[in-house]
Amino acid sequence: AGAVRAPLSRPAEPPARCVCYGLGRFGRCPAARYQLAFLLLLLDELRGSTGTGGSGGVPPARCALFDPAFSAREAAALRALGLCLLPENEEGKHGVEGAATLFYMVHCGKALYNNLLWSNWSPAALSKLVIIGNSFRGIEERLLSRILERDYSYIAKVLKGVEEVALPSHPRYLDTFNDTSVHWFPLDKLQELSPEVWDFVEEPMYQDCQDLEIIRKGEE
Repeated sequence: AGAVRAPLSRPAEPPARCVCYGLGRFGRCPAARYQLAFLLLLLDELRGSTGTGGSGGVPPARCALFDPAFSAREAAALRALGLCLLPENEEGKHGVEGAATLFYMVHCGKALYNNLLWSNWSPAALSKLVIIGNSFRGIEERLLSRILERDYSYIAKVLKGVEEVALPSHPRYLDTFNDTSVHWFPLDKLQELSPEVWDFVEEPMYQDCQDLEIIRKGEE
């Protein structure tokens, strides 16, 4: 958690709540258990980083999770930890609604990040996002530019307005947190993007996408 202390201090407003997508079956999978443990450490770190003696930041009750794979026992375990469960599959389309929000999305599909960006497509809203998830730089490097722009246009358009810091690698957790970065969106960088970038706000449909990596609402 100390590795993200500096990146989390850089956004103008520290996160006051958290949304976690795609944690996975932590009752069966050790990697998912490590990711859950890291999430709990992050919430502690955020509470301690506010300088208010732990009275601010993100208490577990303000952290909401969703994964269609959760079993009833896993859902009960999360509630016992004081965390909340989102009532339905949002497909990543979660607006910040004016509150600085940390999105914890380790190893999620590209469409989920793209949907999240679309749902907050304005400088004011994006500047309130912090995303811990797959490196946007890595996505750009691995995808042909025409595929990135066609299927994940909001990721493509925001690349010049995002800052990211990679999580340090650790030999014990190479498969758990590989290719994971902390992303934030400085308001001044977003405002430097051309006005045309913000004019196009069509909802992503992914009709031509061959590798969607997302469970749609109703497919659970």
